[in-house]
Amino acid sequence: MTQPYDDLITDTTNQSDNDKQMRIALIIGGIVIFVLFAIIIAASIWMVKNPTTTETLRDVFIIWIALISLLIGIALVVLMVQLARLINLIQNEIKPILENTNDTLRTVKGTAQFVSQNVTDPVVKISSTLAGVQHFFSLLVPGKSRRK
Repeated sequence: MTQPYDDLITDTTNQSDNDKQMRIALIIGGIVIFVLFAIIIAASIWMVKNPTTTETLRDVFIIWIALISLLIGIALVVLMVQLARLINLIQNEIKPILENTNDTLRTVKGTAQFVSQNVTDPVVKISSTLAGVQHFFSLLVPGKSRRK
Protein backbone atom coordinates (compact mmCIF):
# COMPACT_ATOMS: atom_id res chain seq x y z
CA MET A 1 0.00 0.00 0.00
CA THR A 2 1.43 3.35 -1.01
CA GLN A 3 1.32 6.39 1.13
CA PRO A 4 0.12 9.73 -0.28
CA TYR A 5 3.60 11.28 0.12
CA ASP A 6 5.59 8.48 -1.57
CA ASP A 7 5.53 10.34 -4.90
CA LEU A 8 7.07 13.41 -3.27
CA ILE A 9 9.88 11.33 -1.75
CA THR A 10 10.59 9.68 -5.12
CA ASP A 11 10.57 13.07 -6.86
CA THR A 12 13.00 14.48 -4.28
CA THR A 13 15.32 11.50 -4.76
CA ASN A 14 15.22 11.90 -8.55
CA GLN A 15 15.87 15.62 -8.18
CA SER A 16 18.90 15.05 -5.95
CA ASP A 17 20.25 12.49 -8.47
CA ASN A 18 19.80 15.06 -11.23
CA ASP A 19 21.57 17.69 -9.12
CA LYS A 20 24.51 15.31 -8.57
CA GLN A 21 24.75 14.56 -12.28
CA MET A 22 24.62 18.28 -13.08
CA ARG A 23 27.41 19.02 -10.57
CA ILE A 24 29.58 16.25 -12.01
CA ALA A 25 29.01 17.56 -15.54
CA LEU A 26 29.91 21.11 -14.46
CA ILE A 27 33.06 19.94 -12.67
CA ILE A 28 34.18 17.92 -15.70
CA GLY A 29 33.42 20.86 -17.99
CA GLY A 30 35.44 23.21 -15.78
CA ILE A 31 38.39 20.80 -15.76
CA VAL A 32 38.27 20.46 -19.56
CA ILE A 33 38.21 24.26 -20.00
CA PHE A 34 41.11 24.65 -17.55
CA VAL A 35 43.18 22.01 -19.40
CA LEU A 36 42.45 23.66 -22.77
CA PHE A 37 43.60 27.04 -21.44
CA ALA A 38 46.74 25.43 -20.00
CA ILE A 39 47.51 23.81 -23.37
CA ILE A 40 46.98 27.13 -25.18
CA ILE A 41 49.28 28.95 -22.77
CA ALA A 42 51.94 26.23 -22.98
CA ALA A 43 51.74 26.20 -26.79
CA SER A 44 52.06 30.00 -26.88
CA ILE A 45 55.14 29.92 -24.67
CA TRP A 46 56.68 27.12 -26.77
CA MET A 47 55.96 29.06 -30.00
CA VAL A 48 57.66 32.18 -28.62
CA LYS A 49 60.77 30.15 -27.72
CA ASN A 50 60.92 28.32 -31.11
CA PRO A 51 60.10 30.83 -33.88
CA THR A 52 61.38 28.68 -36.78
CA THR A 53 59.16 25.76 -35.80
CA THR A 54 56.28 28.19 -35.37
CA GLU A 55 56.80 29.49 -38.90
CA THR A 56 56.80 25.95 -40.25
CA LEU A 57 53.60 25.10 -38.38
CA ARG A 58 52.04 28.32 -39.65
CA ASP A 59 52.89 27.41 -43.23
CA VAL A 60 51.49 23.89 -42.79
CA PHE A 61 48.24 25.28 -41.39
CA ILE A 62 47.96 27.79 -44.26
CA ILE A 63 48.36 24.94 -46.75
CA TRP A 64 45.70 22.88 -44.95
CA ILE A 65 43.31 25.83 -44.92
CA ALA A 66 43.88 26.37 -48.66
CA LEU A 67 43.19 22.68 -49.39
CA ILE A 68 40.03 22.70 -47.27
CA SER A 69 38.86 25.88 -49.03
CA LEU A 70 39.46 24.18 -52.38
CA LEU A 71 37.42 21.15 -51.30
CA ILE A 72 34.60 23.39 -50.09
CA GLY A 73 34.63 25.24 -53.42
CA ILE A 74 34.40 21.95 -55.33
CA ALA A 75 31.54 20.82 -53.09
CA LEU A 76 29.69 24.08 -53.77
CA VAL A 77 30.10 23.65 -57.54
CA VAL A 78 28.75 20.09 -57.32
CA LEU A 79 25.86 21.36 -55.20
CA MET A 80 25.02 24.04 -57.77
CA VAL A 81 25.09 21.48 -60.61
CA GLN A 82 22.79 19.16 -58.65
CA LEU A 83 20.44 22.05 -57.91
CA ALA A 84 20.31 22.97 -61.62
CA ARG A 85 19.51 19.34 -62.49
CA LEU A 86 16.74 19.28 -59.86
CA ILE A 87 15.19 22.46 -61.26
CA ASN A 88 15.37 21.00 -64.77
CA LEU A 89 13.72 17.79 -63.56
CA ILE A 90 10.89 19.72 -61.90
CA GLN A 91 10.27 21.93 -64.94
CA ASN A 92 10.50 19.30 -67.67
CA GLU A 93 9.25 16.09 -66.09
CA ILE A 94 7.22 16.64 -62.96
CA LYS A 95 5.27 19.68 -64.19
CA PRO A 96 3.84 17.83 -67.23
CA ILE A 97 2.92 14.88 -65.02
CA LEU A 98 0.99 17.23 -62.74
CA GLU A 99 -0.74 18.83 -65.72
CA ASN A 100 -1.78 15.39 -67.02
CA THR A 101 -3.06 14.50 -63.55
CA ASN A 102 -5.16 17.68 -63.48
CA ASP A 103 -6.58 16.87 -66.92
CA THR A 104 -7.46 13.36 -65.74
CA LEU A 105 -9.18 14.75 -62.66
CA ARG A 106 -11.22 17.13 -64.80
CA THR A 107 -12.25 14.22 -67.02
CA VAL A 108 -13.27 12.14 -64.00
CA LYS A 109 -15.27 15.05 -62.64
CA GLY A 110 -17.06 15.48 -65.96
CA THR A 111 -17.76 11.74 -66.17
CA ALA A 112 -19.17 11.73 -62.64
CA GLN A 113 -21.44 14.68 -63.47
CA PHE A 114 -22.60 12.97 -66.68
CA VAL A 115 -23.39 9.73 -64.86
CA SER A 116 -25.20 11.67 -62.15
CA GLN A 117 -27.36 13.58 -64.63
CA ASN A 118 -28.03 10.82 -67.15
CA VAL A 119 -28.15 7.65 -65.02
CA THR A 120 -28.66 8.37 -61.35
CA ASP A 121 -31.27 11.14 -61.63
CA PRO A 122 -33.62 9.15 -63.94
CA VAL A 123 -33.30 6.04 -61.74
CA VAL A 124 -34.18 8.08 -58.66
CA LYS A 125 -37.13 9.70 -60.45
CA ILE A 126 -38.46 6.32 -61.65
CA SER A 127 -37.96 4.78 -58.22
CA SER A 128 -39.80 7.59 -56.49
CA THR A 129 -42.62 7.45 -59.06
CA LEU A 130 -42.98 3.69 -58.58
CA ALA A 131 -42.99 4.13 -54.82
CA GLY A 132 -45.77 6.71 -55.16
CA VAL A 133 -47.80 4.43 -57.45
CA GLN A 134 -47.33 1.52 -55.06
CA HIS A 135 -48.47 3.64 -52.15
CA PHE A 136 -51.48 4.84 -54.16
CA PHE A 137 -52.56 1.25 -54.92
CA SER A 138 -51.98 0.22 -51.31
CA LEU A 139 -54.45 2.92 -50.29
CA LEU A 140 -57.04 1.60 -52.76
CA VAL A 141 -56.91 -1.97 -51.51
CA PRO A 142 -58.85 -2.18 -48.23
CA GLY A 143 -57.71 -4.47 -45.44
CA LYS A 144 -53.98 -4.17 -45.93
CA SER A 145 -52.02 -2.13 -43.50
CA ARG A 146 -50.85 1.17 -44.83
CA ARG A 147 -47.44 1.06 -43.12
CA LYS A 148 -45.24 -1.92 -42.74
